[in-house]
Amino acid sequence: MPKTKTHSGAKKRFKLTGTGKIKRKHAYKSHILTKKETKRKRNLTHAGLVSTADTNRVEHMLVM
Repeated sequence: MPKTKTHSGAKKRFKLTGTGKIKRKHAYKSHILTKKETKRKRNLTHAGLVSTADTNRVEHMLVM
């Protein structure tokens, strides 16, 4: 059976932490930033974690 491939979109979007959790970036931070409040843009800068409901799906895409 051939090796399974990592989803190339997922490997660009997710990183693993040292404890094995999956780190993600916030959406809505790429363009049309002039109408967004400074506080909102600042809060979107910080990375978040993938929710527990989605971890199995993301792990499957990352072939862990």
